[in-house]
Amino acid sequence: MNISDLPQLTVAQIHSQLDPLFPVPESLLHALETDPRAGVQNLAHRARKYQKKQEQERARLERMLVLENNLRARGFAHIAGVDEAGRGPLAGPVVAAAVILPSNAFIPGLNDSKMLSEKHREALFAEIQKNALSFSVAQASPDEIDHLNIRNATHLAMRRALETLSIQPDRVLIDGNAVPESPFVEQSIVGGDQKSLSIAAASVLAKVTRDKMMVAFDLEFPEYGFARHKG
Repeated sequence: MNISDLPQLTVAQIHSQLDPLFPVPESLLHALETDPRAGVQNLAHRARKYQKKQEQERARLERMLVLENNLRARGFAHIAGVDEAGRGPLAGPVVAAAVILPSNAFIPGLNDSKMLSEKHREALFAEIQKNALSFSVAQASPDEIDHLNIRNATHLAMRRALETLSIQPDRVLIDGNAVPESPFVEQSIVGGDQKSLSIAAASVLAKVTRDKMMVAFDLEFPEYGFARHKG
């Protein structure tokens, strides 16, 4: 869009041409803001607001990539984040996920699954799978939980997820204060699902997968209300 063309364009035409331009050049934003038409000025205001929000989101995601970027600077190329869902509930399996994201990963809204709505988690579930270099989800059954205890069963699920990745990780970041003792070099991160983008991605995959399983169990055992009380 050329600034010189603005007077000949309608507000609707400017709107349609703005969408593919983000981020909008500062010179164009200034021209929109000084246009005598209130509708054009409103477009400029919305564009600035949207760009500021995008910049804040990118900054947040970059903070969640500090751990991964520090490891990449040391030569680790494939960093897997690992998290689980189902460690606290009294029914169902414990599910673990492992995710290797590319170095340029940018998945707006990605965060610890506990901080997201169900609808947002499900949308991110697809985005993570689309963007990941490799991902895997595994579980430990209720019988294995009863036999091994929940801690050991959780670590079993984590090892299964790691060992079935299509790319072998050269470093693994685990949410929590203990590692599952997989064949790979591991590092535990307390509160990792809020500090590491890879772990946050794993938390979403694990949570959404387990929630879907509990909804399916609800059809089989409706008297327990598993669909309403997934956790």
